[in-house]
Order: sequence, then C-alpha cells, then structure tokens
Amino acid sequence: MAKEATSFKRPADRRRILSETQSLKMARSAHAYVRGNTLQFYRWLRRGPARSIPHGPAVWICGDCHAGNIGPVANADGDIDIEIRDLDQTVIGNPAHDLIRLALSLCTAARGSDLPGVTAAKMLEQMMVGYQQALGVQSRTRSLGPKPESVRVVMRQALARTWKHLAKERLEDVRPTLPLGEHFWPLAKPEKKEIKRLFKDQSVRRLVTSLKFRKDGSRIEVLDAAYWMKGCSSLGRLRYAVLLAVGKASDHDDFCLIDIKEAIAAAAPRARYSSMPRDNAQRVVAGARQLSPYLGERMMATGFLNRSVFLRELLPQDLKLEIDQLTRDEAVAAARYLAAVIGTAHARQLEATARARWRRTLDRNRSRRLDAPSWLWSSVIDLMMSHEAAYLEHCRRYALAMS
Repeated sequence: MAKEATSFKRPADRRRILSETQSLKMARSAHAYVRGNTLQFYRWLRRGPARSIPHGPAVWICGDCHAGNIGPVANADGDIDIEIRDLDQTVIGNPAHDLIRLALSLCTAARGSDLPGVTAAKMLEQMMVGYQQALGVQSRTRSLGPKPESVRVVMRQALARTWKHLAKERLEDVRPTLPLGEHFWPLAKPEKKEIKRLFKDQSVRRLVTSLKFRKDGSRIEVLDAAYWMKGCSSLGRLRYAVLLAVGKASDHDDFCLIDIKEAIAAAAPRARYSSMPRDNAQRVVAGARQLSPYLGERMMATGFLNRSVFLRELLPQDLKLEIDQLTRDEAVAAARYLAAVIGTAHARQLEATARARWRRTLDRNRSRRLDAPSWLWSSVIDLMMSHEAAYLEHCRRYALAMS
C-alpha cells in the first residue's frame, strides 16, 4: 500500500536519505559490505597486488563481478539464460579482475554461512575448473555443465513468472500506478518534463516495442513515473521507474516498467590502448552487449537532464541469484557454475588461439596442495582481511552516527 503523503520523500531530501540508506545496507553483514563497495576492491588493487595478477587478454569485463550480479535474464524473444545482470562498472580490462571479485564475494558468502575455511579453498578450485572449461569449448556457445540447486530453483521461478509477479513485487499491486512511499518518491518538475520528452523520442519508443509480442509503432503512454530508491553501491545517482502502457493495454502484458539509471565513470582499470565509448552510458551498453547479450539487446544509452543514463525494460524473468546462506556442497557447486558463466562471457569475445593462450596462463603458478592459482588464493586472503577491517570500521562509524 502507498504510504501517507507525509512520508513521501522530497527531492531536496534525497541525498541525505540515500546516504543513510546506503550506510545501513552496508552495515548489515560483511557480505553486504563487499557487494556494495566496489571502490574498496579497486583501492586494494591499486596498492600493489596487481603485479602478481596475470595479465589476461583485453576483453570486456563486468568490473563488479560479485555473485549477486549474476542471475536469470530474459531476451526480447522470451528466452531465459543465466547472465551478468549489472554492467555499471564494465570496461575493456583484465579478465582476472572478474575472477578475483567473484572469488571474494563467494568466500565472504561462505563465511557468512559459517562454512569452514577448507570450503573456501574448494570453492576457488572449482571456480577455476568451471572458468577454464568455459574457455576450452570449441565454439562460443554455452557449455556450463549441470546447474547447482540454487541456480535450478531461481530458473524455475523465472520460467513461471508473469507481469503480475513483477507488478506485485515492484508496484505492490497489478494496478498501473507506482506506489509512492519507501521506494518510489515524487519527481521534481524538471524530471517530469524530461520524462515526457524522453518517451516521445523514436529510438526510445523502438526499444519499448522491441519485445517479440509487441508491434512496431504501437501506441505508448506514460502512466506514471517516480524517483526509485534501489540498489546499494549506486545509491545517490539518478534512478527512475517509468510505467508505460503499450498498445491497447487490454491485459497485463501490455504494461511495461522501464528502469532509467545514471551511468558514471567506472572504477575498474581499463586496458591500455583500448577503444571504448567516452560516454559512460554508451560504455555500459557496449559492455552489456558483449558480456550479456540477452540483457544488452534490451538496453540503450541516452541523456537525461544533461546526465548520461541508460534504459532497460524490467522483465518478470530477470531475477537476482541469492546465495547468502549455503551448504558446503551448494557453495562448491555454485562457485564452479558462476565462474563458468563469467568464463563464457569472456570467451565469447576471443578466438580459439587467444582462449587457449589465456588458459595456459591460468595454469601457471599452481600450488601442489591447492588446485587453484597462488595469485587467486593470496588475493582473496588479502582482500578478506582488508574488507573485514573496513567493514568493522564502517559499522563503528555507523553506530556513532546513529547514537
């Protein structure tokens, strides 16, 4: 239900509320802190460990490859696959950075599930198995092996979802309105005017009608729009939800929810001499089309109030893979499978010889006692220590601010 008007967030109050919300989310657990603090990861990378990390081929990487950024994604034809879901930090860079970021996320989740350290070692071993198997396929088609139970569960959920599920989850009702309250806030006058202008643009209208069941040139009407308080690391950027009616709007499939998100400069280091779009939203869309084709084909870059933003339609099948609580077997299986998803995204951009060369590089520096590269193991240990200290300091500051 929508909250009383007195609880609606004024545009002037946004920055303070978003900052407080971000601090709260990151204080909830060490895993939440890791997921919400990409900058901490790249500050660690700049301190010096990069010298021991292998230099992989220059490809588009996610740049923020924690486990929560991977999950089911639908394409314009309604097919579903497991892909990277968040490409805000994508750059042409070193694929080893995606492996380290994923390993840190998985090991932090394992600690949060009270799993022993030996499980973390097994996870890293299986990560490399899954990643290198994805690099070794003879074609660029997907070959990820059996899905772990945590992935099968979320895939079954994605396959069964319809607009009604998305509406209940995001809108709190199937009625065509955005409920102002905790997550959706009123727009300022310039924002309302800009949204009207944006959805008169023909390229934006073509994006909306690109789904298979919609006709080109269908009537598109903006039913409602609001500022959207969503995410964690991206809190503080421009973020809007726009509810559209497409065609006659005679049933629920003719409604559509558009996510508008500001793109800012990536923290992830770029490969030297790489050629990428200078505009940040165009960079995000270009990376998405390489790493996550199902998602990338549903995105476009544009401008909004002199800011760089990208748009995508949210589909009912787009779900986050939650792995906060894991058993030992689930943790090991998830590590192998998620690394294979990343390996497939990287391998898609490489010819066979480049994939083979990268696999040979990864085979070096193996320990006799641990079937994973020493640089990955030592990186995760160092990162776990630095993030744990930073997390506790964050909690201390948060507690002092709340007292």
